[in-house]
This record gives sequence, structure tokens and C-alpha cells, in this order.
Amino acid sequence: MILDGDPGPHFAIRGDNRKVAFDDSGAPDGFPVFLLHGTPGSRKGPRPRDSVLHRLGIRLITYDRPGYGDSDRRAGRIVAHAARDVEAIADELGLTRFAVVGRSGGGPHALACAADHELRRRVTRVAVLVSFAPPDTTDVAWFEGMNEDNVRGFGLGVDAAAEIEAEILRRAELVRRDPGSLLDQLMDFMTPADRRALNSSALRQIVIQTHREGLRSGPWGWVDDVLALRGSWKVDLKSIDTDVRIWHGADDTFAPVSHASWLEDRIPSAVKFVAPGKAHFDAMEEIPRVLRWAAGDGAALSTALSGAGNAAQ
Repeated sequence: MILDGDPGPHFAIRGDNRKVAFDDSGAPDGFPVFLLHGTPGSRKGPRPRDSVLHRLGIRLITYDRPGYGDSDRRAGRIVAHAARDVEAIADELGLTRFAVVGRSGGGPHALACAADHELRRRVTRVAVLVSFAPPDTTDVAWFEGMNEDNVRGFGLGVDAAAEIEAEILRRAELVRRDPGSLLDQLMDFMTPADRRALNSSALRQIVIQTHREGLRSGPWGWVDDVLALRGSWKVDLKSIDTDVRIWHGADDTFAPVSHASWLEDRIPSAVKFVAPGKAHFDAMEEIPRVLRWAAGDGAALSTALSGAGNAAQ
């Protein structure tokens, strides 16, 4: 899909001959950082304005995970496969070194890049915001603290895969009829912190746009994303030696803060930051600071980014 003023996506071809759609924005000579979108989402998800990226010296690459937007579907994909997406794009652009940042459902996929045997030598830093932990572990109560709507979306029953597919198909049809319906539904389950974060009509429109764009070619990217997040990631987190930063809102009920604590305990190089009074959608306003750290300018993640207020678009 090409929006007004949008030159349209670039494409990279994976080793399995599937195409991956991506955007390349910001400073052409800046340090390259991949920003991986949430679930559901698209390459058009919340990100800093081009002027902010230029000021920070960041070349930002965003892409549609398989099945979303303009990227070919890969049925049965797992979280670890994200490394092949990023590798294909990096090779297409001739990038030898880059950082990776993932928000929400993009967080596990960012960690997969740092753990991948082939790609890890090219990844300089990784940051994840409001990320999930793997579900196939016995030492984290995966659903504890998660709101009822997200629990339903991730499936609890014996035949969770069938539940997940049916629920997502239902939600995707609502989005097709009314792109704002998913966000309206989520608002009923949000904490006051999340409602404050989405108080901006501009930010709400960005979220609606990324949902609409991600699901434009069908619901299967969303289905495959959730099945991947709920299945075995095949990601060796303990092997990660790249610098990792974990940001999480203390009041998150979409991905509870216990998930961040679990990740910090399992990733030797990880440092966690928990923001009191913040929740899941507050991560959107943290993106500029996290990108600044990922680009490697030495700034602490807790340092405010001067002049970058309201920088997400």
C-alpha cells in the first residue's frame, strides 16, 4: 500500500525466496537501527519523526514481519526466524553492523537476532520495550498480571492454536470493517497509565494506521505472530553477549513486568529499567531515547532526550 507522500516499501528477498517489505528512513549516513513492530503491527508503526532521526544521527529500518502488510507470509514461522528477515534486509542494504530494537511482540524477535549464530556478530546492541518472556518455561507465571483480553487473545485452552486463530480472525474482521475498533476494544482493558499514554489523538491515529496497514492483506501475520510468541521460540537467550537493555512499565497488564524480570535473569548482558506508573503504551514515547542508546552514543537509557518530546509518529 502506498499512502499519500509515501514512496512505498523497499523489498529484500530471504533465502527461501519470500519477499520482506521494509522502510529506510532518517539519516542516510547515520548508524543503522532496526525497529521491530508490535503485535499486530507493521513497518508504519510508531517511530520518531524523520527530523528527530536526523538530529540523532540514526538510519532507521522498519519492516513488516511475514504475513503483515507487504511481506510474504511464512506459515509456521517461529520467533528465531526473525533473524533471517533482518539478515536479508541488512544484506540488501549492505549493512555490516547495526542495532536492533523491538517493542512488545517485536521484543522477542529482536532478541532472536542477538542470539542467532549467523547474525549475532553483526548486532552491536539490542533493546526491548515491554517485551514478553518465552511461555514454555516453568519459572514464570506467563499469564499472571495479564489483562483478560490479552489472555483470551493468547489462548488458554488445550487446543490453544485453534482458539487463537478463531479469536484473531474475529478481531481482524472487526478491524477490516472499522480500523479503530481494535483500539476501542483494548481501551476497555487498559490501566489509567495506558489511557493517559493514548490521550493524544495523533498517537491513537498512528496505532490505528499501523493496525490497518498490518492487516491490509489479511489476518495471517497476526495469527502467525501470536502462535510464534506462544510456542517455542528456539532462541538461546543465555548465549546472548551483546549489550541488552530492557525497558518496562511497572503497571503493564499486556506484558506483565514479571516477563522483563525473567528476561533480565536469563540474559547475562541485560540491564533492566522499570518505570513506575508507566504501562504498555508508554513504550511509544520511550522509543527515541532507546534508539539513541542503541545507536551507541554512550547515553544512559535513563537520560532524557533533550528536545525530543512527542517525537513518535
